[in-house]
Amino acid sequence: MAGSIATVVIIGCAGCTAGRAAGPASAARSSASAAPSSASAVPLPDRALASPGCSTSIAPSPQLSGVRTATTDVPGNPFGVAVTKDGRWAFVALQQSIEVLRIGAALAPARVRVVALPQGSMALGLTLTPDGRYLLAASNAGAVVLDIARAEQGAAAGVVLGTLRAPGEAGAIEVAVSPDGTFAFVSEEDTDATAVFNLRLALTRGFGAADYVGKIPLGVAPVGLAVSPDGRWLYATSEVADNSIRTGTLTVIDLRRAEIDTASSITAVADAGCEPVRVIASADGSQVWVTARASDDVLCFAAARLPATPSRALVAIVPVGEAPVGLIMVRGGSRIVVADSNRFGASGARSDLGVVDVAAALAGKPALLGHIPAGKFPREMALERDGSVLLAGNYMSRQLEAVSVPTLP
Repeated sequence: MAGSIATVVIIGCAGCTAGRAAGPASAARSSASAAPSSASAVPLPDRALASPGCSTSIAPSPQLSGVRTATTDVPGNPFGVAVTKDGRWAFVALQQSIEVLRIGAALAPARVRVVALPQGSMALGLTLTPDGRYLLAASNAGAVVLDIARAEQGAAAGVVLGTLRAPGEAGAIEVAVSPDGTFAFVSEEDTDATAVFNLRLALTRGFGAADYVGKIPLGVAPVGLAVSPDGRWLYATSEVADNSIRTGTLTVIDLRRAEIDTASSITAVADAGCEPVRVIASADGSQVWVTARASDDVLCFAAARLPATPSRALVAIVPVGEAPVGLIMVRGGSRIVVADSNRFGASGARSDLGVVDVAAALAGKPALLGHIPAGKFPREMALERDGSVLLAGNYMSRQLEAVSVPTLP
């Protein structure tokens, strides 16, 4: 039912509520300041680790008690999730449409409306431009661009501004935008490349063939994209290095060069486990984290080593649950939440959200603190503006799951 919210309270949370109203919510939000400090203060280890191979072995972990969650049903399979800069709205990609949700007092956001996309669209990964004005949804051979203000207001027309299209490309999965909002980068899983577009040109002169800048050749099945906080690098994962090597890669791309000469923009390539699928960078840019889906691991690379000595950049390997996909840093970068998707239905495995202690991982200690139950196939995640609530899409369950971050261990 539209707008229906099902509340889930993790075992051991007696007396907790799913809402964020006055008492418990205020306490939860204020406790965010008492959370572990930023992991940027933790020095990266000097060690250099070998990239892990493929594995079906998952790390056991306890179910975390006291974590507050709630779910909102959505009318489709949620893929990308994004939150506006003012923290009032959330967007979820449902392939043929974008769901608009209002963030309020309740833990889970409320459904407001659906924005229909052009016929034939397949919206997957989402990102916002740095100025917060536009929402980009990876789709087919590029990305659909939406006006956020019009989507929030429920405008009858003009929400979808146009579509960026790359000739001969296909299988768009993730999208990233340069820090100045001028260029957009789209991973094209089916054609082993990342497409580069002049977004500013499209927005000022109209969408067309001139928007396409070129493509960055990558390994087989590129998926994850992340821009370094200083805007210098674009990180991209490929599930397989080439058709003869199953090990996947993390590619380091000179972002500014990619805007003018895509073919020569690759700076370095590092082995990144078996089927790496997502990548994020820490807020200070020192750490680059990757989910190796078929290794059942989360990997940490020292960003400073990646451009010159990629073979010595892997500094931490954290065994997690089955087929990890999305990941996100929370609580000042002291914790990582990883979506253990179990997308292939491995026997004896479950879908959940694993919680990783970053300092422990960098120290080479057991770092998986436990897991939070999730629906079927958790995939992408986003944080609300103040960092107190994490939103995760449960793809096969058709749910958006909200997690109270201050209640994490």
